[in-house]
Amino acid sequence: MTGDEDLATLARALEWQRAGHGVAVATVISTWGSAPRREGSHLAVRADGLFEGSVSGGCVEAEVILAAQAMIADGAGHAVLEFGVADSVAWTAGLACGGRIAIMVQRLADDGLPAALVADVLAGTAAGEGMAISSDPATGRSAAGRDGPFVRDYPPPRRLFIIGAVHIAQALVPLAQGLGVATTVIDPRRLFAADDRFAGLVLDRRWPDEALAEYQPNAASAVVALTHDPKIDDVALACALQSPAHYIAALGSRKNHAGRLERLAALGHGPDDLARVHGPAGLAIGAIGPAEIALSIAAQMTAMWRKALIRE
Repeated sequence: MTGDEDLATLARALEWQRAGHGVAVATVISTWGSAPRREGSHLAVRADGLFEGSVSGGCVEAEVILAAQAMIADGAGHAVLEFGVADSVAWTAGLACGGRIAIMVQRLADDGLPAALVADVLAGTAAGEGMAISSDPATGRSAAGRDGPFVRDYPPPRRLFIIGAVHIAQALVPLAQGLGVATTVIDPRRLFAADDRFAGLVLDRRWPDEALAEYQPNAASAVVALTHDPKIDDVALACALQSPAHYIAALGSRKNHAGRLERLAALGHGPDDLARVHGPAGLAIGAIGPAEIALSIAAQMTAMWRKALIRE
């Protein structure tokens, strides 16, 4: 399952349909004011009422689920449901401060939201590609691309590869996971890469070049080197520079970073490659201690991800 909640909702909808269930998908297509969910948020509904995802976080869900079930039972049609401050249902759903929300409900079907289209989006984003679905609320039909009245963009799921099971990594892992970034810690040093130091996280104890060759970082990937050991960090950075990773960074002083760039240049990396390596890693917030340094790295990683999305 992907780390993006809306992609995860679509994946569950497709899973249900493949298991033989009737399925509908609700999508927030417009909001105003205090609407609690952003445009593009999904809710998947099964014929028996089982649902996943959210379009409002409140009682609007109940109305949407009932509409979706009726549509599945009819085997046809679509609906655009609108809720605002005057609706008693919307009041209890958190729109009481003046918000409005419009939700399109489609069956997961060729004349609505095609299952094959959902499968393509899931496969494309998993491969690191940005995908888009355009929908026409007037007809209830969706297609690939960005040509319709309502367009939902799906960036690929984000991944973070942390090189070095150090103290800062222990602080960075939960921050990244809280941002919805799937995180892997890579460190061949067994003393550092101890399971007890990273409860619930599977550690990769291979050398970074071997591990990254398998993981194949894509445009939604970040690689952060934290060991201070050139034997480990340099091979990781060299591998990362051969990928389209949107964020590459390494811990260390400016003097150490200058030496690092010289070593990478000696390996054949040119000025454009070297400019991709952020060092010292993290935004300059005057960070002191592992928690603040991890925060600065997470912030810089997020900033670079947002820039990458704008460039697309």
